[in-house]
Amino acid sequence: MRPARWDSPMTKANAKSNMDGVPCGSTPHGTSRDAPHGTPHNSARPGEIAGTVLMPGDPLRAKHIADEYLENARECSHVRGMLAFTGDYKGKPVSVMGSGMGAPSMGIYSFELFSHYGVQNIIRIGTCGGLSAEINVGDILFALAASTDSAYASQYGLPGSFSACADFGLLEKAVATARSMHIPFWAGNIFSSDVFSLYNARGEAGWKAWAAMGCAGTDMESYALYCNAAYLRKKALSILTCSDSNVTRKEMSAEERQKSLVAMFTLALELASSL
Repeated sequence: MRPARWDSPMTKANAKSNMDGVPCGSTPHGTSRDAPHGTPHNSARPGEIAGTVLMPGDPLRAKHIADEYLENARECSHVRGMLAFTGDYKGKPVSVMGSGMGAPSMGIYSFELFSHYGVQNIIRIGTCGGLSAEINVGDILFALAASTDSAYASQYGLPGSFSACADFGLLEKAVATARSMHIPFWAGNIFSSDVFSLYNARGEAGWKAWAAMGCAGTDMESYALYCNAAYLRKKALSILTCSDSNVTRKEMSAEERQKSLVAMFTLALELASSL
C-alpha cells in the first residue's frame, strides 16, 4: 500500500506540525506526505488531527465519544460516512475516528493517519469475541500481539510470517492506567481474522484452532493496524471489550454493552491524555 499521486512529498523544511507539535509523519519508507486537500478517504487538513487517535470501528461510536467525553470537539472529516473528530481531553488534544470493519478498512484509514497526518499513536477501541472460557463478556483485553489468517502482510514481501504486536510503551502505560483505575484486564495474543468467527464456511473449527494456541479473543482489525504501525515506525495498541463469547455463547445486552464500553472509553482517553 503506497500513497497515491494526489500528494507531493513533504520535506522537513516545509513540514507542517500536528496538534502536538510533531512534524507530519517522517517515516523510513519515504511515505511522508502533506495533505493540503485531504485524501480520497479523509477530508481533514493538516493540523486538524491530533497526534493520538482513538479508533472505534463504528463511526457513530466515534461521534458518541466526541460528544460525551471531549471538550471543544469539532468534526474533521465525514468522507464516506467515516466520521472523525478532534477535541480536548483533560487539556490534551485527542482525535477519534471510525475505522470500519476488517483489515482493508482499518488498513486504509490508519495508514493515512500515520503517513499523511503525522499521527504518532493509534489506540483501537473495539469489541471482540471471546475464545477462552477465562474471558467473560464485558472483560477488557489488551492485544499484546495479533495472529491472523489474513494475507495483509504479503505486501511486504517477507520471506516468512510477520508477527504483529503492540507497542510496548503504549501497552505498559495502558496496564498502569488500568491498574490505577482498578479496571481488571487480560493481556496476550488475539486472533485477527478476515472472516467473522460466528458465521463462516469454516464453522467452529476455524476459531477453535486458534484458541488452542492461546488466542483468547478475536477481532478483524488489529493485525492490519499493527502491521501499518510497524511498517511506518509508529505506535499502536488495541484495547478490546469482549462483547460475546464463542465458548459460552453469552452476549452482552444493550445495557451491558453501554456500561462495559464506558470503562474502555475512559481507560483509552486516560491513556491518550498521558502521551
